Amino acid sequence: QLQLVESGGGLVQAGGSLTLSCAPSGRTRSNYNMAWFRLAPGKEREFVAAINYNGGSTHLEESVKGRFNIARDNAKKNTVYLQMNNLKPEDTATYYCNAEGVFTAVDYRPGAYWGQGTQVTVSS
Repeated sequence: QLQLVESGGGLVQAGGSLTLSCAPSGRTRSNYNMAWFRLAPGKEREFVAAINYNGGSTHLEESVKGRFNIARDNAKKNTVYLQMNNLKPEDTATYYCNAEGVFTAVDYRPGAYWGQGTQVTVSS
């Protein structure tokens, strides 16, 4: 069984930065795609960013392009990072890591494995 543990959330002022981490544990291997989603109160779950199994390709949701970046360190058991810069109040949400989804040329379809979520709150 694969477990995903997110960390790095917190409270930050608008314009600030945070880096989220997602560390897989349990049944780990080196070749699965991973992504970040977020869920804000009263809204549907939203795709944020995805990275393919070897880090060679990424997708970013339009509203975070130029501000967020996704990266992975396969030397650290596939730990995935979401670097968030120039944060805005509308980025406030619980951020969830997802693994073993389908990474295509245009999108990412979530897999079965989800983390517990980490809260990001951006004050204005």
